[in-house]
Amino acid sequence: QPEEFRKEIASLPRSLYEALDALGRDHEFLVKGDVFPAAFISRWIVVKRRDETEAINARPHPYEYELYLDC
Repeated sequence: QPEEFRKEIASLPRSLYEALDALGRDHEFLVKGDVFPAAFISRWIVVKRRDETEAINARPHPYEYELYLDC
């Protein structure tokens, strides 16, 4: 029974990049009632990708330091 229950649960994004992809696909709840304009959401995603995900991906993860440089 627990396995069946787990199959019904949607997985969460594992990274900021995946979260931004999910937001790009599903943001109707944010534009309903003019909470945010769709153009704002699209631009925000572009800026977050440029300023944050690219900066994160350009640097080694602490685990990489430990794995490759810990002598």
